[in-house]
Amino acid sequence: MATRSRSTWEPDWAIAPGEVLLEAVQDRNMTQSELAHRLGRPLKTVNEIIKGKAAITPETAIQLELALGISARFWTNLETQYRTSLAREQATAALEIQAAWSDRFPISDLIKHKLIERGPTKAATLANLLSWLGVSSPAAFDRYNASAAYRASPAFTANPEAVAAWLRWGEIEASSIEAGAYDASGFREVLRKVRPMTRLEPFGKVFQRIQAMCAEVGVIVVLTPELSGTHLSGATRWIGGRAVVQLSLRYKSDDQFWFSLFHEAGHVLSAGRRREFVDGAGAGTADTDGEERKADNFARDTLLPPDDYAHFLERDDFSKAAVRAFAKAQSIAPGIVAGRLERDGRVGQASLRPLKKPLSFPQSSH
Repeated sequence: MATRSRSTWEPDWAIAPGEVLLEAVQDRNMTQSELAHRLGRPLKTVNEIIKGKAAITPETAIQLELALGISARFWTNLETQYRTSLAREQATAALEIQAAWSDRFPISDLIKHKLIERGPTKAATLANLLSWLGVSSPAAFDRYNASAAYRASPAFTANPEAVAAWLRWGEIEASSIEAGAYDASGFREVLRKVRPMTRLEPFGKVFQRIQAMCAEVGVIVVLTPELSGTHLSGATRWIGGRAVVQLSLRYKSDDQFWFSLFHEAGHVLSAGRRREFVDGAGAGTADTDGEERKADNFARDTLLPPDDYAHFLERDDFSKAAVRAFAKAQSIAPGIVAGRLERDGRVGQASLRPLKKPLSFPQSSH
């Protein structure tokens, strides 16, 4: 799994520049009035700087350098640190008020997967969450998330924030993978080569090889576990001109995984404008334009060519041995055939279950 540096929200307390200036004046046995004359500035301005009511501008910093022999950079840095500290205090106070907003997210899962750190306070945890999400405030996140194209997916009905967090995880993972320009014909050729790889083991090495093959043709494939409240199998998005396919390994079974991969590939290759899809439990219920059905058909017919599958059905032998033989002739995993027969109602869920391989996340993917 790609790692990403995270920062913990810790206010930097800084001394007020006016206090330092007052000490510098007193050390020189100088009055504020004398300093004002040396600077050519009104006494009121000097007094307001010392009381913290006025900021030390770059112009004033240069004048202080000439009058006191203390560098302008020192004064500007001191002023910047102080103003930043004040702003951070205000932001922290605002986060303390909004701390409960983080309850909308699967915080425990994010911490378990080492995506964020739990802060010493709930406000600090919220700050870590915002930093990981790449937004400045809860309001900014809500505005951005509400406008996202994939937001209309029924997959969001369970927990929109959990889904958004899962997608953000995929976005971060994808950012660490180098990929070429998107090549549709090249991607089709990759899928042709992937099909017989469904028979290979171990899964971790097979997935890494497929990931590299897809990246060469501008399709980034990432694998991220589900987060609580998501119920997702996969998603397809376009980021920086590259297609990003994110898979969850939700059912931890080879037939489900390969179908999900080819389903998302169908979305990538779908004609027309580039769109974003989030696929989860019940996602097909709002398939008003038939895109989910098209993706399902693409996965179904690419994995098992219709004519070949029809001939297999005609033999009416769905024993384990027959399924294994057909899968071998098709150069495809037996579990895929078993899963297809189950979905088509040709066999019960238990009869061919031994042909399905359980899958787990590669060590580098969780």
